[in-house]
Amino acid sequence: MRAEAAFHRITADSVAMERWTLPGAVVYWSVLGMLAGMWSLSAAVWVYQVYHGLAVAGLTHPVMWGTYIATFVFWIGIAHSGTLMSAILFIFRAHWRASIARIAETMTIAAIMTALLFPIIHLGRPWRAYWLIPYPNQRHLWINFSSPLIWDALAIGTYFIISVLFWLLHLIPDFATLRDHGGGALRHRVFGWLAMGWTGTAHEWRWFRNTYAVLAGIIAVLVVSVHSIVSWDFSVAIVPGWHSTLFAPYFVAGAMFSGLAMILVLLIPGRELLGIQRHVTDRHLDRVAQLMLTLSLVITYSYGVEMFFAFRGADQYVHRQFLYRMNGGYAPLFWITIACNSIVPLVLFSGRARRNPSVLLGVAAIAIIGMWIERFLIVVSSLAREYDSYSWGTYRPTYIEWAIVIGSIAWFLFWFLLIVGHIPPVPIAERKEEVLRMGSQQESQA
Repeated sequence: MRAEAAFHRITADSVAMERWTLPGAVVYWSVLGMLAGMWSLSAAVWVYQVYHGLAVAGLTHPVMWGTYIATFVFWIGIAHSGTLMSAILFIFRAHWRASIARIAETMTIAAIMTALLFPIIHLGRPWRAYWLIPYPNQRHLWINFSSPLIWDALAIGTYFIISVLFWLLHLIPDFATLRDHGGGALRHRVFGWLAMGWTGTAHEWRWFRNTYAVLAGIIAVLVVSVHSIVSWDFSVAIVPGWHSTLFAPYFVAGAMFSGLAMILVLLIPGRELLGIQRHVTDRHLDRVAQLMLTLSLVITYSYGVEMFFAFRGADQYVHRQFLYRMNGGYAPLFWITIACNSIVPLVLFSGRARRNPSVLLGVAAIAIIGMWIERFLIVVSSLAREYDSYSWGTYRPTYIEWAIVIGSIAWFLFWFLLIVGHIPPVPIAERKEEVLRMGSQQESQA
């Protein structure tokens, strides 16, 4: 009877979340409106940049990749981590994943939609953005499969399709639950179409589990390969500080670290706004914090390895590049990166800190800032100081670039909240399994 009451509460909470009969509905729609206004202003700034040209941005010789490309890499990292964490936790049967899986997977969708904006924003002629897509054409612009830009287009496009399929498959049983709980003819028809005739038979569940496991395995491999390809945008170049075989695992670890931090930033206020405090508890936040701490240690190790080979290797240009990062014009950003990504997360060794939502939110926000600065530092400092001193320069982002970057944050949050506010933010069936399993464990212990 206790399990039946818990199941009923989970279903009732999920239906209430989707229909927005909760007290937070007014706040939710107010936040959405504010975010829409912010990214609309940012879009107007981008139109201004298109009209006047990239001269209004800080991009100039020798730094022609700046804030836009750094932000692109940042959002791609966020996108990769969400579905990857959900898939890996499923593969390893971490049953507590049920409370964070939907948030993480939705974060991936919104982050990819944000990341794909920046290659277009970076173009001087955005109306020719379709030239980035590798396909046979009559423009005498032949596909160069040796170019990392082609690799990016193929890899990220594939990942986006697989992520959407993984996310939609996970939603099918929940759409069926919403379909069966009334709410009007239109709602019934829409959720009936989305549920694809799901009835919850044992045969359907068996195929659902098998298909979900296959997609989880594909995603686990695909994310590592795709973000490695993103790192090759830099490592295949001969620019000092970029040409490194360490970049692939380094970028993957950084993506997972920043993604976990973003999950915490979304979960902690989101569970209050969406009314899911009973389903996303401090125990779940503690588990995410433990993973975040582990990846922070991996990133710190990567920093050490990178420094070791820079100063012990034979390439004097790489040696000078890292001395410039530590002592030159971008030195404050270097030390802020170390503080944000390697020192501040050490607070999470304390169990009390991991169970304090305010502390977790602060540490996660600092980590996100640190990871963006890291991307900016990698992109900009290496281009600013290459081989010949006559071509050295300093890049500073303009207010145009900052406005667009801030607008991208609003764009990401807008789509994330819009999507997660119209689907069950916690997987209904998996959450019931978690409750049932915890009850069985308590009975066995008793």
